[in-house]
Amino acid sequence: MSRFIKFVITFLFATALLMFSGIFPLFAADLQMFSNIQLVDNPENDGDSFLVVAAGKQLRVRLYFVDCPETSTGSKSDARRVREQTRYFGLCNAARTIHFGNEAKTFVQRILAKSFTLHTAFASALGRSSKGRVYGFITTADGNDLASLLVKNGWARTHGVGRKTPDGIPRNQIFERLHDLEISAMLKRAGIWSESDPDRIVELRDKQRREERELQELQTQVKKAQLPRSLLDLNTATEKELQSIKGIGPVLAARIIAGRPYKSVDDLLKVKGIGRKKLEKIRLYFIVKGKGQIHKIIN
Repeated sequence: MSRFIKFVITFLFATALLMFSGIFPLFAADLQMFSNIQLVDNPENDGDSFLVVAAGKQLRVRLYFVDCPETSTGSKSDARRVREQTRYFGLCNAARTIHFGNEAKTFVQRILAKSFTLHTAFASALGRSSKGRVYGFITTADGNDLASLLVKNGWARTHGVGRKTPDGIPRNQIFERLHDLEISAMLKRAGIWSESDPDRIVELRDKQRREERELQELQTQVKKAQLPRSLLDLNTATEKELQSIKGIGPVLAARIIAGRPYKSVDDLLKVKGIGRKKLEKIRLYFIVKGKGQIHKIIN
């Protein structure tokens, strides 16, 4: 499936979801402003994601730029997330991370007790949620940005998706400002940072990064070693079958067919447009039947 088709399917799904909820702006790419928003009391709310009432309809909003600790470990995904957050904040155990996640939730409930303003472009923030969320900016009743308040008070870290703010401040500048607020909160031992272990935080974060690198390397190795379900015989494959391989278009497919017969996959080097690099990318898809074993991938 092409990227374009995937994009269309995702867009249509998000559109249908928003139309079903009764909230869909005329221009989804632009931030839309909704005033007098109310927070909905919901057990699934947390510090950075919560249910609100906008234009008479319920909408689940995920804040741009910040990440608060989880409030539970109901799934393996949540558990991994809590482990990563525990390491980032340098906490002694996951239970304290959950505790501070609920503290962040309480902080948001108090701040949003009065009606507030929502800016959203209805960009999908499904993530681990199966109920549909959209990214948004929240401006409190007294004119403060909720994401900034969370970081300033030590209830969140600077992390995640961002974009230009409603008042036109570029994404990168906001990230820089939030990082500064985070450093300030750390120095003041505010919120979550009150229990951070400064002697272990470097060790814990390094361990997290090391595990992430190992996972990425494993995924790369599996991808490289994965052979197609059925290999194509260089001497009998159709033009359509040849073009199903990434890197082979109509012209190259025609040249491969014109160059038959082949005694080995290495004979593809005789085809105009196929050099050593190209061959190593496509050779795992081919075999010359009756002429030796399947050629292995050369790393």
